[in-house]
Amino acid sequence: MQAMPQPDKEQKELQAQDSSSGVTSLVKKAKAGNRAALGRLVELFQEDIFRMIYYRTRSRVDAEDLTQEVFVQVFKSLSRIREVERFRAWIFSIAVNRVRDFHRKKRIRALLGVPSQGDEMEPGKGKTGHNPEAMENLMRQEFWKQIKHLLDKLSRGEREVFLLRFMDHLSIREISYALEKNESTIKTHLYRALGKLRKEPLILQMAEEEIP
Repeated sequence: MQAMPQPDKEQKELQAQDSSSGVTSLVKKAKAGNRAALGRLVELFQEDIFRMIYYRTRSRVDAEDLTQEVFVQVFKSLSRIREVERFRAWIFSIAVNRVRDFHRKKRIRALLGVPSQGDEMEPGKGKTGHNPEAMENLMRQEFWKQIKHLLDKLSRGEREVFLLRFMDHLSIREISYALEKNESTIKTHLYRALGKLRKEPLILQMAEEEIP
């Protein structure tokens, strides 16, 4: 089954290195009011943040809205960031909190009986015929059905750490910063998750090159 497209190797390596001189330099310039540097940071991280949110909302519309909210907060708060070398972890921490707020509000709406749109239905979804896009949509649905089934076996903490590590490709240190938990706790959650899912072929394939 197919997952959402992953970033190319060069882009992934650039975004994965918080301490790289390039990103750190951009953050310093953006803090000083350089709009071009700020725009470049958006270009570098927007796709990763969107993907991270989409993994957790399963709705392209909600993911687009929440991604925009994340960067609005980045614009407002960038001047206050002290550890510029941790920009990547910092922006993911904002996204994590936005997703939590989203799900909390969704639960409240459900309790109040307010209708929810649910997962976004893409054009052609559920109608295959000879439409390649429709077939791809069905494959994506099946992929996420499998992922949900597997992640349901994990606790909330294990699930969040697992997703940040293997779907979002954050380091242990970055996850620790994003979730405001110490690294030993992050490692415990991660290895417990791997222990529960170690026999699942799909998970093994995802984690093959990522296990620390």
